[in-house]
This record gives sequence, C-alpha cells and structure tokens, in this order.
Amino acid sequence: MTTEPAADPAAEFETHRTRLFSLAYRMLGSASEAEDVVQDTYLRWSAADRGAVRTPAAWLTKVMTNLCLNQLTSARAKRELYVGPWLPEPVFTHRGTSLGPLESAEQRESVSLALLTLMERLTPAERAVFVLREAFGHSHREIAEVLGIEEAHSRQLHRRARAQLGRPRRRFSVDDDRRREIVESFFAATLEGDVAGLERLLADDVVAWADGGGQVSAARRPIVGREKVLRYLLGLGARPEAAHVRAESVEANGEPAVAVFVGETLLAIVVPEIADGLVSGVRTVISPAKLAFAAAQLR
Repeated sequence: MTTEPAADPAAEFETHRTRLFSLAYRMLGSASEAEDVVQDTYLRWSAADRGAVRTPAAWLTKVMTNLCLNQLTSARAKRELYVGPWLPEPVFTHRGTSLGPLESAEQRESVSLALLTLMERLTPAERAVFVLREAFGHSHREIAEVLGIEEAHSRQLHRRARAQLGRPRRRFSVDDDRRREIVESFFAATLEGDVAGLERLLADDVVAWADGGGQVSAARRPIVGREKVLRYLLGLGARPEAAHVRAESVEANGEPAVAVFVGETLLAIVVPEIADGLVSGVRTVISPAKLAFAAAQLR
C-alpha cells in the first residue's frame, strides 16, 4: 500500500515530526542533536522529488536514520575526550511528550537514561537496528531496506546489540506512585542529611554518575557502593548552596525525577533508578548544555 504525498510538503512533514524526533533521540541520546537531524531531514524532504516518493514515512525514516548514523560516528570520537561520565540529555515527559507514547513499561524503558547510557556500547549500526526493532517494531526486512543491508545482517546486528547490552530488559517492579514516593524520599533525605533515611533507600551496589561536561564541577568517575554514594550525597546536601535550591518532582524520560532550581534557573535533573524498591542508580545531569532543551520545555 502506498501513500500519496501531500500537496504541502511542510504540512506532510509535520505529521511525521514527533515520530522522527523520538527516533532520532533514541538513536543519539541527545535532544539538541535530534532536533538538528530532524531539521536536516526536513531540508532534504523539501528538496526531494516527492513524485518519486511512494511512502513518505519510509523515505523520511531512511534519510533520518542515515543522518543519525553519520552523527553517531563523529559523536563516538568526541565522547572519547568527554570530561567525566557521559549521560544522555534528559527530556521532561510530565507535560506531554515529544518522545512518542510512554504508556507501557517497555515504552518508558526505551527512553530511560539507563538504557540510553547502555546503548553507548553499541556500534552505530547495532544501535540503529536495536532502536528500529525494539522501540518502533520494524521488521528486519524493513530495517534492511532502511540501512541498505541484507535482512540476515539486520538479524545479526540485532543479536549482537542485545548481547552487548548484557542484561534483560528492565521491568518496573513497583507501581508509579510508589516509585515517585521513593524518589521524593531519597531527595529529601539527601538535602536534610538524613543518614538513616538514605541507608534504608540505597541498594548495596548503588552507582552514582554526574555529568558536568567539564563546564561545572562534578565527580569525574562513577561512585560505586552504598557507603561511598552515601558520603557523596551527604557532601552534596551539606554544600552552602543546597540551602537555596528549590526541588520539583517531575517526570524525565518516562521516570520519576527531581528538577533542581536556583530561582528560575534549572540547575540539575536527578533521575534515580529504582530496583526492588531501592535506589540502585543515581544519574545527575548538571551540564548547562545538556539542560538547555529541558529548560526550554518549561517556558
């Protein structure tokens, strides 16, 4: 079945924009880069001979995926020189989402900071196949057409991607309200210096990451283990500036999170990972460049 191109190319493109952005974001882990790729895709669409485009959705997906592959290749080199841990750019999803439906645990998983961080292990081709297959449900035949490869190669890349990720897909073992309560209790205990409260909430093997991007002070390596993370969090809560921050419960990347403000300026987004009712990971983005997209969402 084919789709007739719309008379207005801009209007036709807008019907695909959300899907394209959500695909690019999962591919790149960067909202700002995803916006740029979507814009580049639009420019190519505007210049294309649309009379030769039988199915706009497939054409746009192919063009944008290949732009993402080029972007990922250059990004891998840049991230080797990145200062401190690299984390994806967080996107607020509590006021509607540009990341597509996030109604199921699997859909939320596909944009979680945990999975997006893990996907940094993949080659660009593995990541493209994984995202197209797992998050968007494309068949291997469709993926092969998008990437210009054999269907058997697509299956092989998918198997390698799943093996590289090295863990089963995460399932949320507690309901959303309970997860939100845990996150709020965790952050309150951090600001209040509540040692006993944090000890109850932190898993033994908890890991904390902070992404300052070399722009602001942040831990240069992951902090591993309850005792070390506890000392780290208590140190943050004891800083003089902690008395002046305002915390707001939000949803980022489909998960309960905390946005930290000084006045009206977004200072950080903290996304705890919850497993078996405990905080098993804490991802904190404080790089101003990586907070720009989320800050713009609040305007």
